[in-house]
Amino acid sequence: MPHPIARLIDPHIQDMGGFQARRALPHAEQTMVGPFIFFDHIGPAIFPPGEGVDVRPHPHINLVTVTYLFEGGILHRDSLGSVQEIRPGAVNWMTSGRGIVHSERTPEGDRASTSTLHGIQTWIALPTADEETEPTFRHHPSAEIPTWDSGNLVIKVIAGEFFDLVSPVQTFSPMLYLDVQFMAAAEFVLPAHVSDRAIYSISPGLQVNGTPIPAQQLAVLTPGLEITVSAEAAAQCVVIGGEPVGDRIKWWNFVSSRPERIDQAKADWKAQRFPSVPNETEFIPLPENL
Repeated sequence: MPHPIARLIDPHIQDMGGFQARRALPHAEQTMVGPFIFFDHIGPAIFPPGEGVDVRPHPHINLVTVTYLFEGGILHRDSLGSVQEIRPGAVNWMTSGRGIVHSERTPEGDRASTSTLHGIQTWIALPTADEETEPTFRHHPSAEIPTWDSGNLVIKVIAGEFFDLVSPVQTFSPMLYLDVQFMAAAEFVLPAHVSDRAIYSISPGLQVNGTPIPAQQLAVLTPGLEITVSAEAAAQCVVIGGEPVGDRIKWWNFVSSRPERIDQAKADWKAQRFPSVPNETEFIPLPENL
């Protein structure tokens, strides 16, 4: 029987300016899992009163950004005019397509006292035929996200379908994105039909087919195997996966199947040809060296 874990990725710590993220994708040995090309575990970060996240306006092309929080809040603003507070359990789904700009800041109300930010941010590469689609923004409150609850196991279907539950999030390619919380000794089965699958262990105590996963690691699963995920006590993990969309180039905040498109995006941002975010006067300059 093949080992259930094809690769175990230890994320590197990324300084986000006042807080840290554990970046599991892209990795030198694993650039993507299905269409997922970027995976950040944010925090938990604790901010004293008056402080918070201030990610200035920055651009994206040819991808979808997904923000999913466990604690805290983020105020999203984008060049489409969207203004949306993101709260735990909600799905913030922004399709950049041919180009979008957004900012991410701690809501003013949260800055009045000590606040915590904890969550996952992912980027999903668009299929080649959809890379230049019109940019859109969709927000799904926590109450809209289908949940399977057995009493000691809670699974939220962020995207895709699982246990006959279908997420309302409209995806561009087949994928699976789950938030799984174990309340006590419990297990569930990941079917083998999804081509690429990975489990990120937010907490310790998780096992796949009896093999432990260290906390805050991304376990890329062996294709073609039915996987039993279990925990003896309270634990949490995130499952990502789906069908591959082909090779992609990532440079800074840009993802594309075409190197010349990355070059064009660099030139456009440097010349400030991207649309602006209403009521924002700052922006992140194009990096000189990456």
